[in-house]
Amino acid sequence: MLLIKWFISALAFLALPYIVGGISVKSFGTALLLAFLWGIVGVTVRPVLMLLALPLNLLTFGIFTFIINGFLLWLLGGMIKGFEVNGFLAAIVGALILSVIHSVTHLIFHRKKD
Repeated sequence: MLLIKWFISALAFLALPYIVGGISVKSFGTALLLAFLWGIVGVTVRPVLMLLALPLNLLTFGIFTFIINGFLLWLLGGMIKGFEVNGFLAAIVGALILSVIHSVTHLIFHRKKD
């Protein structure tokens, strides 16, 4: 199950350049690495940033979460060779699209069995 989610996440990263201008992914190998690191960053760095930004998140009713996710995507763009994010707006829109894809994937794989 974990490998399937990883593969779907890599496909989502490969689809991003076709949906969002300003993002480029060089190859499927880069997308696999991105999917892996996106998961690692989501488990380690994101909770710390969410806690630090809690007052802003409360004031904006959670909208600031998109800024945090965009920042993390932009950060990965600066760290990984073969993945570029040109501009913070592209990072925010890309993170929003990734969130939608991951939410749909989560709904598909975690449906309650009746």
